[in-house]
Amino acid sequence: MGSELIIIPIIFGAIFGVFYLYFSTRNKERLALIEKGADASIFMKGKQHTAPIWKVLILNVALLLMGIGLGIVIGGILVANLNVDSEIAMPGSIFLCAGLGLFVGFNLTKNLDKD
Repeated sequence: MGSELIIIPIIFGAIFGVFYLYFSTRNKERLALIEKGADASIFMKGKQHTAPIWKVLILNVALLLMGIGLGIVIGGILVANLNVDSEIAMPGSIFLCAGLGLFVGFNLTKNLDKD
C-alpha cells in the first residue's frame, strides 16, 4: 500500500524536472545569445511556413481510421477464407493497416508542408 504513495510523486517530480530543465536551459541559452549581441530572429526559426495543425490532424486521423477499417476487412477475409485463427488475424491486420495509414499520413504531411 505504501508503494503507491511513493510512485505517484516520483512520476510527477520527473515530469516537473524535465520541463524545468527544458525551460531553464532555453532561457539561459537565449540570455547568453542576447549578451553576445545575436539577432532575435534566430529564436523564430521554427515558426516558418508550415501547414495548419488542423489540416495535419484531420489528415492523420482520417488515414488512421481508414487503416483500421481496412484492417478489419482484411482480418475478416483471412478468418473466413483462409481459416486463420481470429485472435491472430484481426489484431495483426488492424495494427498493420493502421500503421501503414499513419506512415502514409506522415508522408502526405511532409508533402503538405512543402506546398
